[in-house]
Amino acid sequence: MVVATKAIVFSAIKYSEADIIVSCYTEVAGIKSYLLRNILKSKRGKLKASYFQPLTQLELVADHKNKGTLEYIKEAKVFYPYKTLHTDIVKSGLVMFLSEILKNCIREEETNAELYSFLENSFQWLDQSDEVANFHIYFLLQLSMHLGFYPDASNIDDEYFNIIEGNFQAINTGNYCLEGPQIENFKKFFGIDLENLNTIKLSKTARQNLLELILAYYSFHMQGYQKPKSLAVLNQLFS
Repeated sequence: MVVATKAIVFSAIKYSEADIIVSCYTEVAGIKSYLLRNILKSKRGKLKASYFQPLTQLELVADHKNKGTLEYIKEAKVFYPYKTLHTDIVKSGLVMFLSEILKNCIREEETNAELYSFLENSFQWLDQSDEVANFHIYFLLQLSMHLGFYPDASNIDDEYFNIIEGNFQAINTGNYCLEGPQIENFKKFFGIDLENLNTIKLSKTARQNLLELILAYYSFHMQGYQKPKSLAVLNQLFS
């Protein structure tokens, strides 16, 4: 079945001397993997390898056989040309980290319009904005909502955060209850929007500790979670 869809690139892996396998999150069919033949050698083809950098937003015409095998892209063009996302060194580090997280966490071959819109708008905001130090913290918290394990903030004024139950509580009920500055900083990201992210002031150490908290939360609630290999690079950029 030939489909036209917007898509966001999660990864591109060299498959042979001239081929690559691309993982994309599509607007109409969720996650899809495509085999692009001879793209690394052909200079005259319709498809350019540069289109398939991580988090690039595309418009595709693709042949989806939906048999669990690699699909084929017939046509592709860039939907939203990034100005800074792949050239700014800090943003490039964020792209590497977030694309790895997304490839790890999103596996469903099904339509999810709200998730697609969230990803599309988030990366356009990141491309357009100058102050992005808190973006990945905000993004991971919001992504957990779309993945089905957003923390219960109904008792956010309570002292402890239970990382297993995913809620705030007044008493310490075991090893998985956390308290202190890390949790107080975590609370600052609830009920805030992208335009006000820069009002949250964190030291580099505090931000790194907060990221570790959120990734630990993911490890408990995301089946098959794998610690991102790009985390070390991200920490160096923000250290």
